Amino acid sequence: MTLSNDSLLPGCRKKIWNVKLIMSPPSHRFRDIERTAEYLQPEKCAPPPVDNSMDKVWFIKDGCGIACAVVTWFLVFYAEFVVIFVMLLPSKDIIYSTINGIIFNILAFMALASHMRAMITDPGTVPKGNATKEFIESLQLKPGQVVYKCPKCCSIKPDRAHHCSVCKRCIRKMDHHCPWVNNCVGESNQKFFVLFTMYISLISLHALIMVGFHFLYCFEEDWTKCSSFSPPTTVILLILLCFEGLLFLIFTAVMFGTQVHSICTDETGIEKLKNETPSWEKASSWEGLKQAFGGSFSPGWLSPFSGTVYQKVPSDIENALSGKGGEIVIGKMVGNVEVIEVGGEEESNHSNNN
Repeated sequence: MTLSNDSLLPGCRKKIWNVKLIMSPPSHRFRDIERTAEYLQPEKCAPPPVDNSMDKVWFIKDGCGIACAVVTWFLVFYAEFVVIFVMLLPSKDIIYSTINGIIFNILAFMALASHMRAMITDPGTVPKGNATKEFIESLQLKPGQVVYKCPKCCSIKPDRAHHCSVCKRCIRKMDHHCPWVNNCVGESNQKFFVLFTMYISLISLHALIMVGFHFLYCFEEDWTKCSSFSPPTTVILLILLCFEGLLFLIFTAVMFGTQVHSICTDETGIEKLKNETPSWEKASSWEGLKQAFGGSFSPGWLSPFSGTVYQKVPSDIENALSGKGGEIVIGKMVGNVEVIEVGGEEESNHSNNN
């Protein structure tokens, strides 16, 4: 189906000759195109809001996500309480208590720091409301170039970007939305999410090992001497910590493995779930790790206080406009998307004749 200039984009004829609705081929069935033309009018998009200091603080105001984040911190502090006041302080072995206390507190601090960074870091959002007539004209698209627009946030969609209904934004290389960090996991904060799952799995394993040793110690000694709490209270606290540690060890270890595999294969969770045919050149496993964790291997890979290299990569639109080939596609969306295609004079005359 072809829409003429007169019926679709008045005032944009100098830069955009025609706008087409293109049905995706079977191999790209997840690029289904919106069949109605009402969203294809860029003049209906409001200009993007002006950035201010508050916009720089990324935080999703989602009740479920905030509750999950609070529960996460509470469980870490509960484990901290049991480890320190139930197992380590009553121990007569000062060296054992000191070494394990330092290790556990460092891991717990790194886990909470990684969680905070994953929660308050922009996951890689696409500028909202930039699909305006002025912005499309400023791209100076050449004949044959195609841009994809998200009708929900009125943004030009870069390749491999997906719209999150919770964040209400399009996210670059979105893997999934995680309520436990109250944020999407995208190209800019995936490192912090991976570190969070790694450190949580490590402190869970460490806590389980210490619980096992403490039970053996209490069985050999008098229960009244192995803890400052009463024996029933001690048993309940240790069992709860054991259940928490086992549950989170399994969960975070699986998530850590899937995230590392996703980085090494250069394919996000959504792309795997939708079984999308790769339209991008996949990076090698090592290059993917360097991009996600911030350059060549260094201790900074394990630090939640260092960033990634994605912030240094030019924008997707600049990459697309400098690419090779006659037709350049910017963006991809699961489900219905909109396409604005700029055709040449010959194609425009052909469509008008038809």
